Amino acid sequence: MEQQYGDDFISITDEDGKEYELEVLAELEHDGSRYLALVPAGSGDDEAEDLEVSILKSVEENGEEFLEAIEDDAELEAVYSALMDLIYEDEEEPEA
Repeated sequence: MEQQYGDDFISITDEDGKEYELEVLAELEHDGSRYLALVPAGSGDDEAEDLEVSILKSVEENGEEFLEAIEDDAELEAVYSALMDLIYEDEEEPEA
């Protein structure tokens, strides 16, 4: 997949040439790899419960960075759990 970065948004092109605009919800380093949690660009806060979150792994090949799906279920579960902890850590802090 080809990607272009800018602020908190990313444009990716899949293997079939279809382009997607996504917002970077979170980035995570886990077990030596980098992962991104992405949602469709333009998704409003009122749709937060219905958001489809994609988690992709950043890999480097021949000096270029690519995003790929996580094939291993155990890896995906571990990364998902770590990302949810990261995303919701502010909400879990008790109020003073």
